[in-house]
Amino acid sequence: MRPWRGGHVRGACCRAGGERDLVPRVSQGCGIHAAVSESRRGLAYGFAAYVLWGIVPVYWKLLGQVSPVEILAHRVVWGAVSLVAIAWVAGAGPAVRAALADRRTVAMMGLSGTLLVINWGTFIGAVETGHLLDASLGYFIIPLVSVGLGMLVLHERMRQLQWVAIGLATTGVVILTWRAGRVPWISVVLAASFGGYGMVRKLARVESLAGSTLETALLVPLAVGYLVVLAARGTGHLGHASAGTQLLLLSTGVVTAGPLILFTSAARRLPLSTLGFLQYLGPTLQFVLAVLVYGEAFARDQLIAFGFIWLGLAAFSVDLAVQARHGRAAAQPNRPVM
Repeated sequence: MRPWRGGHVRGACCRAGGERDLVPRVSQGCGIHAAVSESRRGLAYGFAAYVLWGIVPVYWKLLGQVSPVEILAHRVVWGAVSLVAIAWVAGAGPAVRAALADRRTVAMMGLSGTLLVINWGTFIGAVETGHLLDASLGYFIIPLVSVGLGMLVLHERMRQLQWVAIGLATTGVVILTWRAGRVPWISVVLAASFGGYGMVRKLARVESLAGSTLETALLVPLAVGYLVVLAARGTGHLGHASAGTQLLLLSTGVVTAGPLILFTSAARRLPLSTLGFLQYLGPTLQFVLAVLVYGEAFARDQLIAFGFIWLGLAAFSVDLAVQARHGRAAAQPNRPVM
């Protein structure tokens, strides 16, 4: 008779999804193994999504000969095509139809789509005009804007570290305003539009993929109309530019939908606190591209301003970590004393 080895039972359990007659401890081990595997996969998806969002300025730079508005119109049209295809494959058609039948949802998706287009257009324009550094600042402060909107709109109570974070970030923005003699409007518009977008999506009663599909599709008529006008005038790039430029324009849908799919896959597998840390990857990569690759000016007073903002983000991250730890402690089941 061969000796029993626990590893064999555990391996069989994990492969078969767990057997009814196995002891609870082994089943629990399989559950832990599956959870860890899902977490790692979610981390990989989230990392990939934010890295792609971080390096997307390289893509817009390749379209430097095309106006930001025309790029935006193409992004809306081909983004909608991609999202509709993904929704169909994912079986989200019924959710999209249900959202279309609800006037309130349609109105909110129209608002969220408008805010998203403002964000997209501002970012593309910032990249093409050499203001990627300002854009990265806007994305750095989005989490703090979201916290502020939660307090103002949803009457959420802010914790002490959140107040500290917002105060530090505000100090940084004030320093940049004083240095430039004007409000860093690119940063403010990007942060406000995306913060507002997140708030609208939070309040809307619609699933993530269905909402993204609907909000983009609602803007298609306007985008198509603009592209038709360009074509009639002979100033549009589709059908007239080089094959490479036309391929880049047609691929804006993939650039839009690809990171979104990765992000939603990560969001289903990771706690919000982990996503909160990962979201700094995007603006960090944009910052590096702006300073080291595209040679945008970065003076000492800008470093001081960014320092205040980074300190604010550090306080915000510590608050996230503390709340996540408290949440895990509260969820921990009471164990009998042995």
